[in-house]
Amino acid sequence: MELVVGASTATMDSLLGKLGNLLAQEYDLIRGVRGDIQYISDELASMKAFLLDLAREDPDNRKKHWMKQIRDMAYDCEDCIDDFAHRLPNDSLDAKCCPWIVTLVYDLWTFGPRREIASSIAELKVRAQLIADRRIRYGVENPNTQKGKGPPDATSYDIAEDQLASHELGMNEPVGMEKAMKDLEEWVDGTACQEPAVVSIVGFGGVGKTTIAMALYKKVMYQFDCRAWVTVSQNYDLDAVLNDILKQIDPDYRQQCSSKTGTSENIKTLARFGSKLKRDVQRTGSLRQSSPRSIEETSNLKRTETTDNKLESQIKKLLDKKRYIILVDDIWSAKTWKTISDYLLLTDNKERSRIIVTSRFQAVGSTCCRPENKDLLYPISFLSPRDSKELFNRSVSESKSTKDRHKVQNNVPGDLWKRCGGQPLAIVTMAGLVACNQDQPKSYWAGLHKLLPEEVSITAGAQEQETSLNLDGVTRILDCCYNNLPGYLRTCLLYLAIFPKGWKISRKCLSRRWIAEGFVNAKQGLTAEEVAESYFNHILRRKLIRPVEHSSNGKLKTFQVHDMVLDYIVTKAREENFITVVGGHLMMIAPSNNKVRRLSMQSSSSKHGDSTKGMNLSQVRSLTVFGSLTQLPFHAFNDRIIQVLDFQGLKGFKNRHMKHICKMFVLKYLSLRGTDITHVPPTIVKLEYLETLDIRETRVKELPKEVEQLKLISRILGGSKNKTHGKG
Repeated sequence: MELVVGASTATMDSLLGKLGNLLAQEYDLIRGVRGDIQYISDELASMKAFLLDLAREDPDNRKKHWMKQIRDMAYDCEDCIDDFAHRLPNDSLDAKCCPWIVTLVYDLWTFGPRREIASSIAELKVRAQLIADRRIRYGVENPNTQKGKGPPDATSYDIAEDQLASHELGMNEPVGMEKAMKDLEEWVDGTACQEPAVVSIVGFGGVGKTTIAMALYKKVMYQFDCRAWVTVSQNYDLDAVLNDILKQIDPDYRQQCSSKTGTSENIKTLARFGSKLKRDVQRTGSLRQSSPRSIEETSNLKRTETTDNKLESQIKKLLDKKRYIILVDDIWSAKTWKTISDYLLLTDNKERSRIIVTSRFQAVGSTCCRPENKDLLYPISFLSPRDSKELFNRSVSESKSTKDRHKVQNNVPGDLWKRCGGQPLAIVTMAGLVACNQDQPKSYWAGLHKLLPEEVSITAGAQEQETSLNLDGVTRILDCCYNNLPGYLRTCLLYLAIFPKGWKISRKCLSRRWIAEGFVNAKQGLTAEEVAESYFNHILRRKLIRPVEHSSNGKLKTFQVHDMVLDYIVTKAREENFITVVGGHLMMIAPSNNKVRRLSMQSSSSKHGDSTKGMNLSQVRSLTVFGSLTQLPFHAFNDRIIQVLDFQGLKGFKNRHMKHICKMFVLKYLSLRGTDITHVPPTIVKLEYLETLDIRETRVKELPKEVEQLKLISRILGGSKNKTHGKG
C-alpha cells in the first residue's frame, strides 16, 4: 500500500506546515475561520497517521477510494491556503504610522477576498467532516499494525549519512562483460572496414546494453577526432537529436548556442544582489566571457531557422574527412534507424569511423547492420551465477554509507542475488536496498524474501526472457526497493516521472525543483540545498538512477533513469495522481474527472495536444513542456497557483508570452533556458515568490532593475559552459 501513500503524505506534510504558519501569523480573519483552520489541521494530522498505518495492509477498493478523497481534499486545501497567503499579505499590518487608518484601509481592501476564503475554508471543513464520517460508513476499519500483509516498514535514516560526494558512486567497469568488451574493442580497432561501421548491441531490457555501450564509448572515445552520444527512444524529436549531435561534434556551434546571454551590464545588475547570487553567476561563466560584439554576432542564431536540410549539411560537413564515433542509444524501430542513419553513415568517409547502436529488439538490431560493410550484431546475455554474485557484492560495497563501509552483513541473506535471475538492473537495485539496510534484523529479510520472485535457474549466456527473470519479477523487486524508501524519498523519486525516457537530467536543476515544489526543507542543521543533495545521493546509492556525466570536481552533473525504472515510477505517479504525462512513451492519460496537479507535456504533436482538452487543468501547480509551445492551452491554467514552470528549449516561446507568465504570482521556479526570448520585462517584479530564474542560452542581454525588488530570488542563471544539457 505504500506504493500510493508516499506522495499523499508528503503533500499533507507540506500542507500541515502551511496551516501552522497561517495560524501563527496575525491575519485579520473573518470570525470562525481560525477555528475552521485549526479543525482542518487537526483532522488532516489524524488522517495522515491513519494513512501511514494503513500503508502496511493490502487495500481493497473501498480503502483506495477513501484515500483518494483525502488526497483530493488535501490538494484543494493547499491551493486555498496558498491563495490566502497571496491575496491577504500581512505586510500592511506592520505599518508604524496611523495604525488604525492602515487597519481600516486593509480591512476594506481585503474584505472581498476574506469572505471568499472564509467560504472556501468552511466548505473544506465540511468535506473533512464528511470524509471522516465515510470511513465508518465504508467500513474502513482501523488498520492492524501488528499483522499487516504489506512489505516491511520503510527505512528511516539520518540525512547526514548521505552527505557523501556523488562522485564516490558509480562503477567504472561492467561486471561479467569482459569478453564482450574485448570483442567490441577489437571491432572498433579493426582495419577491415574503412567506411563507417555499425555495431548493434541487443538484449532484453535491464540486461546491460547501455552500460556496456557507455563503457565502450568512454574507453575509446579519445581515439576519434569527434564524438557524440544521444538517446533516441520511442517518441524522439529528430531536430533535438540532430542538434544534440551537432553541439557535441562542433565546439563552435556549441559556443554559439551557449553564449547568446550576457553583457558586462548584466554582471553589474546582478552584483547588486550580493555574494550569494554572484556565486551562481560565476558558475555559469558565459555571462562574463561574452563581449557585446560577440553577443550581437551570435544573437541572430535561431533554432527555428535550423531546418533538417541545414542540420544535415552541417553534420555531414563536420564529419567528412574525420574519424568519428557516435553512440545512438535505445533505437525502437527500423524506421527510426533509417531516418537517423541517413545523417551519420557517410559512405565517402574512409577514416574507420564507428557507430554504436543499442536496441532491445533483435529484429531492429539486425536492420541496423549491413553484412557487406562488416557491421556487427552483438547480443548481450544474462549474467552467469558467478558474475551475478560478483556484481551484487561489488554494488553493495559501493553503495554503503561511510559508517557502514566495513560493517559485516551478519543478518543479510547471502543468496538475495539469486532472486534476480542474472539481470543486472534487478541485481544492482537489490544491492542498493541491502546496502542501505545494514542494521535491519533477520525478521526484516525474512519478510522481504516472501515478496521476492522465486529463485530461477540461470543458464549462463541465456538471452531469452523465459530463461531468466520476467517483467513481473523485475516489478516485484522494484516494489521492494521502492517501498523501503522513506515517504519523502518516494516523493522525490516519483518526481522523475516528469522527464521523458532517455532524458539527461541535471542534478542541480532537479534539486532546485524539489525545493520549489516543497518536497525539501532545511533540517538537522542543513540548508535546503544540502538536504536536497543528501536526498539525491541516497537515491543514487539505491541504484535507481544511472550516472551520465561528472563535472571537473568529480561530482555527478547529469543522470538518467533506466527505462524499466521509469516505466515503474510513471505508473505509480499516475496511480497517485501525482504527475500527469501527455505524449510519454507509456501513453497514459489522466481521466477527465481527475484534477491534474503536475503536468508534463512530452510531445507537441496535435494528437497529444488534444489530450489536454478533457483534463481539469485548474489545479496545475507544476508545468513542464518539452518540444513546442503550439499545443499548450495557457487559458486553462490557474495563474494563482502555478509554482514551477520549466520551458527549457521550448520552440515558439516568444517575448509576448512573458506577459502571461508575469501573472503567475506564486511562481518559485522559472526556466526559460534555450528559448527565443530576448528580454525580461519589468513586470517580473510581480513574481514576489520567485527563487530561481534560468535564462541560460537565450538572447537576454540585460535584466530589468526591478529584479532587485524580488526579495526571495537566490539564483539567476545565465550563460553556459555545459557540453550537454539536462532539464530538471
